[in-house]
Amino acid sequence: MQPAIPFFHPSLDPAVRGWLHAPDTPNGDALILTHGAGSDSTAPLLLALGEAFAGQGYLVLRCDLPFRQDRRTGPPFPGNAERDRKGLGNAVAALRERVTGRIFLGGHSYGGRQSTILCAAEPELASGLLLLSYPLHPPRKKEQLRIQHLPDLRTPCLFVHGTRDPFASPEELAKALELIPARTELMAVEGAGHDLGFKGKAKPPDLSAIILARFEEIFRWPRTKK
Repeated sequence: MQPAIPFFHPSLDPAVRGWLHAPDTPNGDALILTHGAGSDSTAPLLLALGEAFAGQGYLVLRCDLPFRQDRRTGPPFPGNAERDRKGLGNAVAALRERVTGRIFLGGHSYGGRQSTILCAAEPELASGLLLLSYPLHPPRKKEQLRIQHLPDLRTPCLFVHGTRDPFASPEELAKALELIPARTELMAVEGAGHDLGFKGKAKPPDLSAIILARFEEIFRWPRTKK
């Protein structure tokens, strides 16, 4: 498999920047992966998933959200979330120039949440969502649920969530998923926190392959929510 190469599409505003994994044998589909509030496109979790999905034929873009392109460190400003979502939309447009098949959106924490808000507003944008450690509420603030847009989300979703994630328990997340009219699947990762085990140099050996297998099972054919 080819190593990831730098990707930059400056003609869009915001620009699209990140790392592109080109598969040896393309299947015609693409996946866009983006990061959480404290990270960037080089996050080990995104790298592992990028390599796994490219190995299965997907064109994968690990992209930096606009707030991270503006500042190398620090969290996003709440008032700039709309611009981050526009950047995700531009990433879809950039990959649409390269693939003729389906385009999926994926993201860790903040990146995943912004993907859901974007797809709730633009239901035809992506064929599916891969949501890693969805931040349902801030740690220790269970009353501050981030669910307002979920009844409008009509894009099929695979949620991957650690059983020790302080941003939501699997039980809390499962209850929130009942609000989503699209098909949803929740894959719990036993013993994992918000980082899903990718902390420092730690790397769960089989998680990327397990996520890929579940993703392929869900999105192999169009399906309706049971």
